[in-house]
Amino acid sequence: MSAVSVSDSGVRPILADAVELARRALLELEPSGVGTHLGVSAEDDDNAATHRFEATLPGYRGWQWAVVVAAPPGADHPTVSESALLPGPDALIAPDFVPWDQRVRPGDLAPGDLLAPLPGDPRLAPGYTATGDPEVDDVAYQVGLGRTQVLSLEGREEAAQRWYTEFGPDTEMAKAAPSTCGRCGFYLPLSGALRAAFGVCGNAMGADGHVVHTEYGCGAHSDVTVPAGAGSPLYEAYDDAAFDVVQVDSQRGSKAGSSEGTAVVTDAAVAEVGAQASEQQPATSASESESGGTASESDVTTATVEQITDTDTATEADAQSEPGSSTQN
Repeated sequence: MSAVSVSDSGVRPILADAVELARRALLELEPSGVGTHLGVSAEDDDNAATHRFEATLPGYRGWQWAVVVAAPPGADHPTVSESALLPGPDALIAPDFVPWDQRVRPGDLAPGDLLAPLPGDPRLAPGYTATGDPEVDDVAYQVGLGRTQVLSLEGREEAAQRWYTEFGPDTEMAKAAPSTCGRCGFYLPLSGALRAAFGVCGNAMGADGHVVHTEYGCGAHSDVTVPAGAGSPLYEAYDDAAFDVVQVDSQRGSKAGSSEGTAVVTDAAVAEVGAQASEQQPATSASESESGGTASESDVTTATVEQITDTDTATEADAQSEPGSSTQN
């Protein structure tokens, strides 16, 4: 069906002008579900055309009403042939129907479900037929011939391609592995024609229970060894509360532009005693001031340490003296 506009010569005027006739036919079917006129398209011959209207029914967004009108040559008015509700380009419709046997995918089979192979499944081939002789049939069963159907060549190739794609040498896991499954102690080779290329992984930390290619590999290989070394290096503990940094002002006039000294002591009490020692230090004589003499920062620090020592000695003596006794300085 080729779509043309109303003004095109592909649609006869008597058919293109039948918009109201087509609308009345729809309103008889659905009085409240007909929207605006969307256009007209010609049918295969010149005697019929289809008018399309917007469908305003709830749940049918994007659908369209289609009304076919007809007029034979020489007719003075058209008639309605048929009408239908059809999906438009933006309509929400159900997906295409898929037969049930094609809808079932790997992993859909649940406990208790039965899924028979298709008649003439190319993946299967006839197996050994029982002869009725117990000895012959028992030997045939032991060598794997006791099944009515076995994998055909096509079935084996299909399975091998699937396993190779999922657990083969081209996967990212295999490319980063230290070695291959064919050299791993957890590798269990298959029997039969596929033994040379495939086996089952028996490592719970690897591809456990999956059929893997001999050139596949992972980081859980049996030959992987623990890296050498004793772990992280050892460091001595660093306690940032073990000392205090105290600014010590110069006790005598310093030259212009000289920086203040910094003394590092081992306790907050040292800073306090040092400050007391600075306040108790005698004033500098006039002669020293005139000569520009300056006390060094090391002298101040030494005086502070000596003061601390004297204080600690006096404190220890007081602790060892008897109650009620006094110490004279």
